Amino acid sequence: MIPLRTRNILKLSGGVDTRLKVKDKTKSIIYLVIFLSLALGIGYGIYYLADVVFNGSFLDWIAEHYFYIEDQFDYAANMIRHYYHPNWHKIKELILTLFFIQLVVFVVSVYLISHFYAKSQVKKSISKTSRMLLTYMHHDIDSNDVFPPSYMEVASQIVQIKSTMQRHEQAMRDETARRNDLITYLAHDLKTPLTSVISYLDLLEEAFDMPETQKKKYIHITLEKALRLEKLINEFFEITRYNLQQIVLEKETIDLSFMLMQLTDEFYPLLTNHGNTIELQAEEGLTVYGDSMKLARVFNNILKNAISYSYPNSPIKVFAGKREKDIFICFINQGKTIPAEKLNAIFEKFFRMDEARSTNTGGAGLGLAIAKEIVTLHGGTINASSENEMTTFSVTLPLY
Repeated sequence: MIPLRTRNILKLSGGVDTRLKVKDKTKSIIYLVIFLSLALGIGYGIYYLADVVFNGSFLDWIAEHYFYIEDQFDYAANMIRHYYHPNWHKIKELILTLFFIQLVVFVVSVYLISHFYAKSQVKKSISKTSRMLLTYMHHDIDSNDVFPPSYMEVASQIVQIKSTMQRHEQAMRDETARRNDLITYLAHDLKTPLTSVISYLDLLEEAFDMPETQKKKYIHITLEKALRLEKLINEFFEITRYNLQQIVLEKETIDLSFMLMQLTDEFYPLLTNHGNTIELQAEEGLTVYGDSMKLARVFNNILKNAISYSYPNSPIKVFAGKREKDIFICFINQGKTIPAEKLNAIFEKFFRMDEARSTNTGGAGLGLAIAKEIVTLHGGTINASSENEMTTFSVTLPLY
């Protein structure tokens, strides 16, 4: 039983109340009867026109051209009698000519009628399908209540499309919500270091007799707060750039082994602060065709993430090598196991591992999302796994 609300929706789309509509088969029979009646009417009209309106002149013309006259004198009646005999040769020619003319007219008529009928049916079908699509796409309604059984193949495709669109729309809403929350958190966190910087600078300006050691201490604290403020501002710019930027690759042949060695050296100060080390094992002469700046950013983002969530004094292992069709790079760090629900969303835009309001750890939640886009543009893949307090990020890149 279709609910009343559903029936009302379907009535608006023209997809219900089939009792008021004539079935297609019945329509075809009606059209055939009309066509035959029309043909008989035209035939009778031609006969009436030839025999009555033209007063037999048409028949006289036939008699003159398709019959020959034999004159015989009737001695008994004392008169000449005229006998009409059919000219079968000419009559056969006439019959054949009329047959071919009729055949051509019939074929053309059938073609034209079929063409326009099919065209009208297609138009009706498109209109009907369009109404059903609009009804299904814009209302929360089951596909079986909209599409008849003959449309089930189309319905299954539409159901998949609608489901994909709904997932995409939900993902966009979630992304927007995360971005708005992040901006709110960043705006809140901007206030704290800014207030501290102003307070310490005011203190330094007013206290002329402050001991030198205390002055240096306050200057150091002020610098730390200013650097924190700079980081937060950069995160604001990162969000803006990511929303507006179209990533364009400038490819060249890259010495991947050398790039990874350089990154290891560049991260030395940050590694030292966390008590971590990088153990690099990369094949010598490993090359890849890609954008060096963009790929460096990928590895930079992964290493930053690994350092941020590694246990202190634990090694971060990096492996790179060549396989038959691609190059693989693995980053392994020891830290808390990432839950499965977070692991599934780790490459989404504006996703941050720490759910707290503070932005003291992690960035804008764009690093790994950008890394995924860059790797995808290179025709590669990036994946993450985490179990037994070991987290692995795997990147593959095509050889050519």
